[in-house]
Amino acid sequence: MKESVFKMTKQIEKRSIMNYEAPNRSTGIVNGSCSNVLNWDDVRFSWAYPKYKRMLANFWTPFEINMSHDIRQFPTLTEVEQESFLKIIGLLALLDSIQSDYAQKAAEFITDSSVNALMIILAQQEVVHNHSYSYVLSSIVPRAKQEEVFDYWRNDPILRKRNTFVTNGYKDFAENPTVENFLKSMVYDVILEGLFFYSGFAFFYNLARNQKMVASSTMINYINRDEQIHVGLFADIFKEVLNENPEYRTEELAKFVNDTFIKAAELEIEWGKTIIGNKIDGLSMIEVEAYIKFMANKRANQLGYAKPFEGYDTNPMKWIVAYQNVDEGKTDFFEQKSRQYTKASDANGFDDL
Repeated sequence: MKESVFKMTKQIEKRSIMNYEAPNRSTGIVNGSCSNVLNWDDVRFSWAYPKYKRMLANFWTPFEINMSHDIRQFPTLTEVEQESFLKIIGLLALLDSIQSDYAQKAAEFITDSSVNALMIILAQQEVVHNHSYSYVLSSIVPRAKQEEVFDYWRNDPILRKRNTFVTNGYKDFAENPTVENFLKSMVYDVILEGLFFYSGFAFFYNLARNQKMVASSTMINYINRDEQIHVGLFADIFKEVLNENPEYRTEELAKFVNDTFIKAAELEIEWGKTIIGNKIDGLSMIEVEAYIKFMANKRANQLGYAKPFEGYDTNPMKWIVAYQNVDEGKTDFFEQKSRQYTKASDANGFDDL
């Protein structure tokens, strides 16, 4: 009984700004000892430096994307496509706003200086993602509509339900930073970055394969690439925290992961029916639902747990791989199709109209 109480209340201490008595190489990812001096040639985790180089190599800004073609094309989309486009942008803006804040809060408790540095880069990338949504919207709709899009999350009941699901998981950790709450918050993080984006991503990639809104989809492609790295980073942190605190490797945690991914997939499917349904040419809701369950299995497996959905072992939307997996060293799909973007001015390409 005492051990159970200890497990529930084991706090994570905030990292020190400077510790003269500690080694430069950390003794643990949380609740360890570290001087806070970062020497990339002497870090605790072998995966940290490769991730650092990869995150730097992926650096991009919204200003690199020329929106002039999308500006002309948006009015030609169907009414359903326009509505889904704007609702998804509104959702993504909210999710990345949450992520920026969570990443900063989590970084405060990461003892290891190299992993803390990665978290800071991650938070900065989330800010860039959020800027990109403003950039897209400012290109294609007037200011009043932009403000409406950025307020969708307040009024849509399905969005509110999804948002509360994740933010409550983050809130528990923010208000009570125990080892258990940190582990659970990272499950929610992997769901947010590795599952809740994906029906929206599928919508944009489907537009692109039909030669629609290619610049916007290129930007989504870059965001998707970043998010895959973010998921991998949190999966690594999750596993290291468990390695250093093996008493938390319990059946209860495994059940929590399984149940949470099932609920998350249900929420994402419900959202997918709202924005995609069977009303978008080229996207079948049956395939989208199977894709979401496949992604839930993939993400749970990344954390080291059994797949929550039996029978969803292969990607039912094979075509999407060409758009997603640019981070695996493949040529950018958009460039393969001779649709390269060119750097635009700060005016989002208006000078090219």
